[in-house]
Amino acid sequence: MTNKPRHEPLDISGVRRRSIADLARKVSKEDLAAVMEPTPALRQFLGSLPGVLAGREFRDFLDAVTGRRAAGQPVLVMFGGHVVKCGLVPLLTDLMERGYVSALATHGAGAIHDVEMALFGRTSEEVADGLMDGSFGMVRETGDFFLRALESGSEEGLGELLGRCLVETDRKAAHSSLLGTAYRLRAPLTVHVAIGTDIVHQHPGLSAGALGEASYRDFLVLCRVLSGMAGGGVVINLGSAVLMPEVFLKALTVVRNLGHPVHDLVTANFDMLRHYRPRVNVVERPTRNGGRGFEFTGHHEIMVPLLHIGLRCWAELDAGPGAGEEKRD
Repeated sequence: MTNKPRHEPLDISGVRRRSIADLARKVSKEDLAAVMEPTPALRQFLGSLPGVLAGREFRDFLDAVTGRRAAGQPVLVMFGGHVVKCGLVPLLTDLMERGYVSALATHGAGAIHDVEMALFGRTSEEVADGLMDGSFGMVRETGDFFLRALESGSEEGLGELLGRCLVETDRKAAHSSLLGTAYRLRAPLTVHVAIGTDIVHQHPGLSAGALGEASYRDFLVLCRVLSGMAGGGVVINLGSAVLMPEVFLKALTVVRNLGHPVHDLVTANFDMLRHYRPRVNVVERPTRNGGRGFEFTGHHEIMVPLLHIGLRCWAELDAGPGAGEEKRD
């Protein structure tokens, strides 16, 4: 005998959806950051930063990351949706192409904005306006894309499903996407969702079971990435104030529980404000018994370009002409 639920869920099959072509968006492909090449002048600028407080720490951070990557240690970048909305995807894909970043992780919003920018060339809506009439997040094409991706997979994690679906939908557009680039380079990009937090969860037909299963597989993939840091590694959090720091802490617990000696980590948090969870879960706790944590505060649209050109200048100008310029197919 099956017990009936005490509380009846709402039937959302009749929600009204609209095409993204009919809706205004705040960010378009014309707003994307441009990839700047390293020059001696930029290297001189970075070296001219004051040798105290954040100026000294940023140079120490560049030393640590480039040194560890040159030694073959993995570099994991976790990012929030605002980083994508600020037009910074070209800088992160450039770091991926050049081998400075070996794995990425994000949550549902990061994946949604990445998909929309790649396929439609624009993303980010005025939430308050859409909330007034119930149109917020009701973009037909975005919801249908996620549904298609989930229906197409069986053993893949959510990030790989979305990346493959992007490549199959529009290979050229996928090159401008973090998900598509990661899929093409065979680099892990894991997507960690919390049910009810993303606009695609508002759409009828989305399978919560398939979504949860694919995201859980990505949690295990993230555990695999961290297990590869037994000899040391780098973890950078860009703009996720809650979800990614919590997921990272649990994944790190799993790999240490299984006997992987992941201790000598370099970690960093970049965000516009200083939040509790990134500070303790990324910067402080994982490095308590070895390694070093950094914290840098500032707008993403300034700090991420500084991170990008800093890593390239520190690695390529120190190593000589042509260093770091080979891109993977």
